[in-house]
Amino acid sequence: MQIPADIAFAVVDPKAYADGKRIDEAFKWLRLEAPLAVAQPEGFDPFWVVTRHADILNIERQNDLFHNGDRSAVVTTIEADKKVRAMMGGSPHLVRSLVQMDNPDHFNYRRLTQAWFLPQNLRNLEARIREIARGFIDRMAAKGDACDFARDVAFLYPLHVIMEVLGVPECDEPRMLKLTQELFGSADPDVNRSGQRIDDVDVALANLQATVVDFMTYFNEMTEDRRRNPRNDLASVIANGAIEGQPLGHLEAMSYYIIAATAGHDTTSNTTAGAMWALAENPAQFKKVKENPSLIPSMVEESIRWETPVKHFMRTATADAEVAGQKIAKGDWLMLCYPSGNRDEAVFDDPYTFNPERTPNKHVSFGYGAHICIGQHLARMEMRVLWEELLARLDHVELNGEPKRTEANFVCGPKAVPIRFKMH
Repeated sequence: MQIPADIAFAVVDPKAYADGKRIDEAFKWLRLEAPLAVAQPEGFDPFWVVTRHADILNIERQNDLFHNGDRSAVVTTIEADKKVRAMMGGSPHLVRSLVQMDNPDHFNYRRLTQAWFLPQNLRNLEARIREIARGFIDRMAAKGDACDFARDVAFLYPLHVIMEVLGVPECDEPRMLKLTQELFGSADPDVNRSGQRIDDVDVALANLQATVVDFMTYFNEMTEDRRRNPRNDLASVIANGAIEGQPLGHLEAMSYYIIAATAGHDTTSNTTAGAMWALAENPAQFKKVKENPSLIPSMVEESIRWETPVKHFMRTATADAEVAGQKIAKGDWLMLCYPSGNRDEAVFDDPYTFNPERTPNKHVSFGYGAHICIGQHLARMEMRVLWEELLARLDHVELNGEPKRTEANFVCGPKAVPIRFKMH
């Protein structure tokens, strides 16, 4: 079945994700009427849209059958894909991080830093993370009775944590935040590099490439420093890492830094901002969690489901296959729609309600299988610690204006969450 043009367009339209309701309605229609069907928005190659929770898991667990790296790992137009391949010597990727890798490279590169993100090692960071959280809560309190929670707390707190882990000095954090927003928010005039709406593919790609180059210039200098003076930080692990006895390739090393420096905070920031938005709209839920802090871990899981900051990844079939009764041909492109999986009525009761007591909560926000998010345990810890500290002091919160989401179809979440609050 070919997906109707308006639904197919919504699935790739950054504005639909900023709207929230529009993309929810598109995915709901797809789950009911065409849960695994082909979309071909104007200017795009056809691709399968995977909207059901079970089908997403089925594809994610078959890493040899459905590859990340053979085609673009994010949905892109025919024209943009052609231009990226021309820039990158035939590769469809501007960067080559874990996201764009398949085995054996994915296994080898992931193993390089995996130990840093294991729960037993993260426990050593908890006291420091709690100290950082308290500092940001003090700053929030100093603003009086109102702030933009997204910009004043949610963007900055996870950023500070991952930059400390990586080894980036605090004075460079604003630069890292700006570059991250340029990378993930390239379609949004409020945060992209040009500060305006861009319809020209060449201009959009030039901006993206300039952002990637800025990242690489910064991390190239850091690599040289860490090779001369290794420290106990993640940058030293990447700079001095080896795969099968050979140093990391330049593109792979730079891409490793970029994914740590962007996905390492932006997804957590989006989720944290989304949780505050939900609590500010739901006084009863706020009261429930405030009075029963043991609900904080389940509230964190619910906020991860609720916001689903990574909207999709693409996979490419390496052989003819069958999924949910549909014949997938070798070379076919598939879009894994995580927000849809997280609203799947077959898995989640009342999926359009923010419920901090939801259990079990088998969301797919971190992915599944070999490509499951390497930083998931750090993200959970950061959010748990922040809410433990903040809810102990926050007596009341409500919206103080209209929240807004970033226009993006890959990674996005709230860009403004104005609140009024009382804190002691």
